[in-house]
Amino acid sequence: MTKFNKPKFEMTRRDVLRTGVALSGAAAMSSFISVDAGAAGVAKVNMQLGWLASNGILGEVVAKRMGFYKEEGIELQVTPGGPGVDGVATVAAGQAEAGQLSSSPSLMLARSAGIPVKAFAAGYQKHPFTYFSLDKNPIRTPKDMIGKTIATQPTAVILLKALLAKNGIAEDQVTIVKMGGDMNQLMTGQAQAVTGWMTNTNALKILGSGRVDMMLWDAGIQLYANVYYTTDEMLAKHSDVLTRYLTGSARGWDYARKNPEAAVDHLVTEYRNLDRQSELESVAGVLGFSFDATTAKDGWATMNGGNWQTQIDVYSSLKQFKGTTPSVSDVMTNDILAATESIRKSIG
Repeated sequence: MTKFNKPKFEMTRRDVLRTGVALSGAAAMSSFISVDAGAAGVAKVNMQLGWLASNGILGEVVAKRMGFYKEEGIELQVTPGGPGVDGVATVAAGQAEAGQLSSSPSLMLARSAGIPVKAFAAGYQKHPFTYFSLDKNPIRTPKDMIGKTIATQPTAVILLKALLAKNGIAEDQVTIVKMGGDMNQLMTGQAQAVTGWMTNTNALKILGSGRVDMMLWDAGIQLYANVYYTTDEMLAKHSDVLTRYLTGSARGWDYARKNPEAAVDHLVTEYRNLDRQSELESVAGVLGFSFDATTAKDGWATMNGGNWQTQIDVYSSLKQFKGTTPSVSDVMTNDILAATESIRKSIG
């Protein structure tokens, strides 16, 4: 067994990663994959999650259990993580070769801090981050936030500020308070909106049928979620492994789209702590964020350079970059997407 040479990089700005990684509170997931080259040309891939396993890796679980990775020459192992796992730091330090971020801002901030990581695919075409209110006092547009109290996770405050700036609302027109992962502040009237992911069905049940949703994306801040990323060195030297890995993932997500109930069965069999009924209720939303009009045209996991530029511009205008403002070519590449274009477009 021979191992790929791993790049050495010491993280110096770990705190810049927190905004995007924790954007969803308990629903956020950060993960990485590490690769060894076997004698027979099989790449052993360890997919280390920065959070607990969830429906965000539905396609990967299917691809593993149905042998799609094996057919692509990939041997996959998924290792669940937790709140103390820093996937970007692990990838950048050479302990893993690629990863998946819950939110695109983390990658932009890391690149600004001089960390050599770059996105090569986007699992969710729209970010599921949403402002939830109740129909007795609804917030359907950003203007409805004026005079209201909005509860959000500490690391998502910058997103609320970006949303207000995007829509010409002064920060002092809205009261911002901090929240954890539950929705109690909305139910007790302490806040008129709380935040979380649309795919977190269990957390949303408490809101009942009177729930009103305003997605961050629809309100003008358009981020990617479940972003696949790697280092510059991995892209330069081992793009074939990334191509095979993304091909296997694409096949898994294709199966999940066509057979959602069977895909959920694979997920809850692999992770017995997950509730089958809750996952069946969530799967349509998960697939909805993974497949849309954009993927129908350009294929599953596609990314748009213009969208990345808009994100960079928003964060730059809010003075969030502690180092150099990254360019689009700094934060993303279409090379792996191009190498997998045929399979991705066939399932888009």
